[in-house]
Amino acid sequence: MSDAPTLPLDSQLCFSIYSASIAINRLYKPMLDALGVTYTQYLVLSTLWEKDGLTISAIADRLNLEPSTITPAVKRLEAAGFLSRLRSTVDERLVEVHLSAIGRDLRVKTGCLTDSLLEHSGFTVAEMIDLNEKVRKLRDGMHGAVK
Repeated sequence: MSDAPTLPLDSQLCFSIYSASIAINRLYKPMLDALGVTYTQYLVLSTLWEKDGLTISAIADRLNLEPSTITPAVKRLEAAGFLSRLRSTVDERLVEVHLSAIGRDLRVKTGCLTDSLLEHSGFTVAEMIDLNEKVRKLRDGMHGAVK
């Protein structure tokens, strides 16, 4: 065990990222509420906006979450009319998740999230892109460490 003093919270990167994530979620919540989705549901929709027709497992892999976390969100999104689940025509054992017209149309309405984040961050667009690249590099390094 090290005799080094514990760093204050604001000096710990893990806490800065954690608390920034909480702050972003709080900023997004009223806008997501107005759109009728939770943050997890927004992430599922964002994944499908990248590539429609994914399985629950593929969505979970993309989001680095467990399928058991994604399934309830998908069921609620389906009940709200944002998407549908259909048996794969290639492999009947698989269920694919497809956006509905309402789900596809919601994408345009989520631009307020990025606009609000940029407005409140104090960053320029270039600075935000640079920060995002660095955080993704950190995330990828941490995923490599815990395989």
